[in-house]
Amino acid sequence: MKFAVPSSLLSLILLLNLPLALAEKPTEDHIRKLQTTAIKNKKSPVAHWGFDPNDYTQWSSHSLRLIPVYTFGTQNGVPGYNLKSYMGKNSPYRDEKKLEAIYGFLPENTLNPKANYLDQTNLYDIQEAALKAGKKNIILVVFDGMDWQTTRAAALYYNAADKYNSGRGTGFHFQDYTADGTSQFGYMVTAPHNDGSNVDVNSQKVLNPGGKMRGGYDAKKGGPTPWKAGNDKKYLIGSPGNNYGEHAYPDSANTASSMTAGIKSYNSAINVDPNGAPVATIAHIAQEKGYSVGVVTSVPITHATPAAAYAHNVSRNDYQDLARDLLGQPSISHPQQALPGMDVVLGGGFGTMEKPTAGKSHGENFVPGWKYISEETIQKADVKQGGKYTVALRTPDVKGQTGLKQATAAAIKNKTRLLGVYGVDQYAAHLPYQTADGDYQPAPGLKNRAEVYSASDISENPTLADMTESALDVLSQNKHGFWLMVEAGDVDWANHDNNLDNSIGAVKSGDAAFKVITDWVEKNSNWDETIVILTADHGHYLNIDQPEALIPPKQDAK
Repeated sequence: MKFAVPSSLLSLILLLNLPLALAEKPTEDHIRKLQTTAIKNKKSPVAHWGFDPNDYTQWSSHSLRLIPVYTFGTQNGVPGYNLKSYMGKNSPYRDEKKLEAIYGFLPENTLNPKANYLDQTNLYDIQEAALKAGKKNIILVVFDGMDWQTTRAAALYYNAADKYNSGRGTGFHFQDYTADGTSQFGYMVTAPHNDGSNVDVNSQKVLNPGGKMRGGYDAKKGGPTPWKAGNDKKYLIGSPGNNYGEHAYPDSANTASSMTAGIKSYNSAINVDPNGAPVATIAHIAQEKGYSVGVVTSVPITHATPAAAYAHNVSRNDYQDLARDLLGQPSISHPQQALPGMDVVLGGGFGTMEKPTAGKSHGENFVPGWKYISEETIQKADVKQGGKYTVALRTPDVKGQTGLKQATAAAIKNKTRLLGVYGVDQYAAHLPYQTADGDYQPAPGLKNRAEVYSASDISENPTLADMTESALDVLSQNKHGFWLMVEAGDVDWANHDNNLDNSIGAVKSGDAAFKVITDWVEKNSNWDETIVILTADHGHYLNIDQPEALIPPKQDAK
């Protein structure tokens, strides 16, 4: 039975169980106080979400903002996996034919002879070019929902100073790390092919190809860079349900598919084209070449972004089938011949029960019980039951880091695959938010509610950095190479909750996972044979009105 722990006792537990850097509790939780006040007053002079500065929580979904891209191991590379191949004069948004090839049509008000941005599908092109060039390790790091403004808010807090107002920025490892001079920076369009496509999960068909609203990007309205606003504040959140703009804003399924399969599709599509046809992902192609493939996430393993690493489905909400694809079991999209399955799958999804009335979104093969992955699927995957995976689950009284390390060692020793499922079941099975000051005590969000963790919620779950380390350990056993996606999915969940405390902390924990990657490369590889792409799949609509107010008192900065 789980219970809420008083904050004083929780602080003591954290001091005893967490690294010193996280245990140093400041005298005042600056961001928590700011967030709590904003929610209470329903407005804040510091920031707001949406286009109305008098409404702190006006908008809680995504936006069409241009998204930063950081690459490592690409500078001076051959054309194709050098970021400059798709920026400036090489931007597809300067070329009518390239735009038609990407979208399948020429989006209105999208051709721009001054465009310096790339398209999200170009990230697939970079990975494909790296694979063809014989790069040994290809890693895609996705800070879900982390636009430039989200990053800057977090940097203001952790830098304890306002150090930039444009460009790449500084303060986080992913901003400052140069990868021996091979790092590059740019920004991209994340528009979908369309929004408003309806589907039938059981037949895996799109019922109205083309949807209700097309994608595209108007730089005059949306802005020429991530840090410079356009002339229409409403444009960035256009959808079939409003009259804010002529282009639909994206979701995580379509945007992830753009990066993994190289296609524009409809919002909610998992690696299927606008007509519903499955498309091979970069992981499938790498696997066919002998690479190992894996995915790591801080949210359920079958949420849109991690699912798009490998699965096929007309709907992002068919979670149980997405899990079957990830683990190489027959699914609604591959009923006769299952996909081979991934070598490493680590993330959330533990214990959250699906409502009986919600089974319809999963299709006729829905198994009552866990929402994000059925217990039956886990049992079939378990090597102890004749499956291919050493399985690590959240276990009472077992530290998540310890249990995962043991499973990782067993997978390596016995030459099996690795599956790990963790999370906090009452909060949609994501890993706990570490929050801005690292005390795991979130401020209230959109609905004036805050997540409250028990001591076991924290101790029994590994961190995203822990899981990234395990994935690298297992995948690198294949001397031919590997492809890996790492997702800091909690950035997106925090932004949906209009919660600065959780969002800022999620950027920090994602940065820690990236540090694990660069440490691994420096110790076990090099930037000639490894490339890393770090980006977000889409943005939200945080606006920072008083940057200086996010700078904490000196004792609060980390």
